[in-house]
Amino acid sequence: MTTSNHVRTCPLCEASCGLSVDVTNGHVTRIRGDRDDVLSKGFLCAKGSVLHHLHEDPDRLRQPVVRDGDSWREVTWDEAFARVEELLTPLRQDHGNNAMAVYIGNPNVHGPVLLSLQTLMAAAGTTNLFTAGTVDQLGREVANGFLYGDPRAWGVPDLDRTDLLVILGANPVVSGGSLCTAPGWPDRIDAIRARGGKVIVIDPRRTETADRSDEWLAIRPGSDAHLLAGIAHVLFRDQLVDLASAASYTDGLHEIAALVTNHTPERVSTRTGIDADRIISLAHQLAATARSVVYGRVGLQTNAFGTMASWLTDVVNILSGSFDLPGGMMFCHPAVDPVTPPYSDNGFVTGRWRSRLKGYAEARGELPLATLPDEILTTGDGQIRALICLAGNPVLSGPDGVRMDEAMATLDALISVDMYRNETNRHAHVILPPPSQLQRTHYDLFFYPMAVRNVANYSPELFTPTGLREEDIHARLAAILVGLGAACPASLMHDGLIDVLIASEAGGIDAALVKDCLDGETAYDKAIDLFLRTGPYGAGFPGHPGLGADRPDGGLTLALLIANPHGVDLGALQPAFPERLRTLDSRLNIAPPAIAADVPRLVADLDETPAGLVLIGRRQVRSNNSWMHNLRILTKGAPRCTLLVHPSDAAAYGLVDGHPATVTSRVGTLTATVAVDHAMSPGVVSLPHGWGHANHSGAIAQATLGENSNLLTDPDALDPLSGTCAINGIPVTVAASTR
Repeated sequence: MTTSNHVRTCPLCEASCGLSVDVTNGHVTRIRGDRDDVLSKGFLCAKGSVLHHLHEDPDRLRQPVVRDGDSWREVTWDEAFARVEELLTPLRQDHGNNAMAVYIGNPNVHGPVLLSLQTLMAAAGTTNLFTAGTVDQLGREVANGFLYGDPRAWGVPDLDRTDLLVILGANPVVSGGSLCTAPGWPDRIDAIRARGGKVIVIDPRRTETADRSDEWLAIRPGSDAHLLAGIAHVLFRDQLVDLASAASYTDGLHEIAALVTNHTPERVSTRTGIDADRIISLAHQLAATARSVVYGRVGLQTNAFGTMASWLTDVVNILSGSFDLPGGMMFCHPAVDPVTPPYSDNGFVTGRWRSRLKGYAEARGELPLATLPDEILTTGDGQIRALICLAGNPVLSGPDGVRMDEAMATLDALISVDMYRNETNRHAHVILPPPSQLQRTHYDLFFYPMAVRNVANYSPELFTPTGLREEDIHARLAAILVGLGAACPASLMHDGLIDVLIASEAGGIDAALVKDCLDGETAYDKAIDLFLRTGPYGAGFPGHPGLGADRPDGGLTLALLIANPHGVDLGALQPAFPERLRTLDSRLNIAPPAIAADVPRLVADLDETPAGLVLIGRRQVRSNNSWMHNLRILTKGAPRCTLLVHPSDAAAYGLVDGHPATVTSRVGTLTATVAVDHAMSPGVVSLPHGWGHANHSGAIAQATLGENSNLLTDPDALDPLSGTCAINGIPVTVAASTR
C-alpha cells in the first residue's frame, strides 16, 4: 500500500482554500485543509473536504452521451463531435450565428477554463450570450464599469486591517465570501472583534454571520439601496464627507449630494424598517472610524436596484474616507491581472445590442437570462434554435423554471458540457463530460483579483483525465463552429488560443518568451505561464518581498508556482488608485450619468412599502447552487430545503412547523415544508436556491427532498441597468397546505 500527499486549491467556491490530499493506491483517502497555504492557513469547509466524492460518484458522466428520443447511449468522442457538427452546422448556415445561444454556468469561473471560453465564444460569433451573472452579480460588474472604467475592477473589504465591517446582504460565514476571496471568514470576523473592532450585519434574516457579529439590523428585502442612499444623505447633511486620498482624482461630489436629497433618515426608515436614529449613527460610525468598510453581496445585488445598491456601497466607502486605504475598501494587484487598459475605445458602456423581443440592453456582452425562454419559444427572424450550455442548469437556477424547461424541450440542438445529466440537459442532444475537479489544472484567474491578499497558487492535475480536458472539448467545439470540422485536432485550436490571448492581453511580447511558454504541458499551462511572466510580478517587475531574492529567473513563473505548492504570498493589499482607473479621462466620477439617470426610479420607490410577505433565498454550507446534491455525505440529515417563517407570521397565516405550505408568486406555485424560525424578520420568508431535482440523472439528488425556488421568480422583475433577476424580495402569498 502506497500513500502520497498532494496539495492543491479547492475549485468549488470563491474562498479558494488550500487542500491537503492523501492518495492511497490511486484513491483519495482523506482531504484536510492545507495549514501551509498562503491564503487559507488550513481553513476548509464541508464541501472541499469531500471533493473526492465528486470524483468517484458513479452517476458522474465519464463518456459522451447522445440522446435518441427518450433514450441515451454512450458514444465515442469522435462520434459525439460528429453529431454536434451534424446538428449545428446546417442550422447556423440556414439561420445565421444568432440562431444559436451560449449559456455559461458558475463552475466555469473556477480555474483557467475562462481562457478556452474566449476561443469558443469568438468562434460562436453570436450576440446571444447568457450566464449565471444575471442571476447573482452582474449589477456589481456594471457598477464597477461605470465607476472605474472596467467591470473587472473589484473592490474588496480589507478584512485583516479594518476596525468596522458593515456587511449588507451577505452571509460569508456560509458562502465563503462571495466576490471577496477570503478563506476563513469566521476567523477573520473573530479577529476584527478581538482587536477591538466591530462587525455589523444588515440582513432580513439573522444569519450565521450575524450570530458572530456585534450587531444585527433587520432590513426589508430590496431596500438596501435606500439605506445606503440614506447614509450618504447623512454624511452630506452633517458635513462628514471626507474623500481622503481620493479627493485629487474624484469628480461628481455635488451631483451625489443632489441625488440623495430625498433620502432623509426618516423616509429611509419607513422603507427599510431600520430606525432613523440608527441610520444616522451608522453614518457617523463609518465617518468616525479611520479604518471602516461596507461590504455587500447577493442579497444586495439580486433585486430591482442591484446595480444602484452596488454603486452606492462604493459611494459610501468613498464619502466616508474608506476608499483605497488600508482597512477600507481596497483593490488587489493580482499576478494575472484582468484589468488592462483600455477596456474599449469608448470606455465602459452597455446597450451595444439589445434582445430581439423585449429590447433588453446587453451588459458586459450578456443578455438577461430571464429573456432566454422568450427568445427560444417565439418564432420569427432571430429566433434562438440552438444552445450550447456550459456547466449550467438554468431550469433550476434561472427565473420561471417551468417556462425555462418548456423552452429547452423545443430546441433543435442543445449541446451540453457537464458532469451530470440534470434538469436542463435532460433535453440535450449531446452531453460532453469534462474531467472531475481532481483531473484538472487549477489557477484562480477570476478570484485572485478579488482576494483580500495578493497571492498566486497553481495546482496540477492530481489524476490523469480519462476523457478529454475541458480546453480540448472547447477547442473541438470551436473548430466545428468556425468550419474546420469535427475531426479538427484540438492542438490546432490551442495554437489559435495562444495567438488570441497574446493579441488581446499582452501585445508586443518577445517571441522567445512565447516559445518558452508553449513548452507547457497543457494549453492552460502555456497561457498561465505567459501571463505570469508578463504580469506585475514577472521578470520586468523591480522586485517584491513575497518572491524572495533567490527566485530562479527574476520573476514569477509557472515553474516557480509548481516549486511552491502552498502558493506564493505577494503581500498585503496596497493603494491602487488613480493608476488603476480605466475611465477615458482617468478620473473617478462617482455620479456616472447612466446610474444617475436611474435615481428617479429609486426615489419613486422610496415610499413603496410592500404589503404581505416577501421571499428571499439563503446560502447553505453543504450546498453549492444546483450541482452538488448527488453526494450523500452532503445531503444526509434533516431536509434543508425548508420555508423559514417567523413565529408571528406562522400564527397569522395558520402555518405549522414541519407541515407543508403553499407559496405562490405572480408566476408560479410550489409546496414547501415550514420551519418556524426566530431568525427571520416578520413579513419575510426564505427558501434556498438550487433544489428541486425532479429530473436529475443522479439517484441521490433525485431522491433528495426540496423545491425549485425559481418557480416563483418573476422574469419581468429585473434591474434595468444590468438585467439581473430580482430573486430576492419576491412578493408571495403563503397558506397552509393539506398535501
